[in-house]
Amino acid sequence: MANLSTKIKMYAAANGVAEVDFTKDVMLQDDSDGNGAYIKEWNLAIAQPNDAQLAEQETSANTEEANNEVKATRKALYGDIGEQLDEIYKDIDGWKARIKSIKDANPKG
Repeated sequence: MANLSTKIKMYAAANGVAEVDFTKDVMLQDDSDGNGAYIKEWNLAIAQPNDAQLAEQETSANTEEANNEVKATRKALYGDIGEQLDEIYKDIDGWKARIKSIKDANPKG
């Protein structure tokens, strides 16, 4: 299940809002009953979504979270950009093969 913040970002993007600042635009709070996070404050110019509208974002939010995880894994495996440039200079074909193997092992959804 996708995080509430990701579903809100997807809902906002679908309604023309490119960025959501969770320190001023939308404030989330965890429910003390253990039911998870909920929207405590909504300060965007679009209507606050109801549960059904957030549920509609589940699939795209799951994909977004999975892709973010892949991006983070790839970034860690690629290594430092300076080292990559040195690798390219010394052996561009070896670098291409290494990057391809990382991408193949960590495909985006």
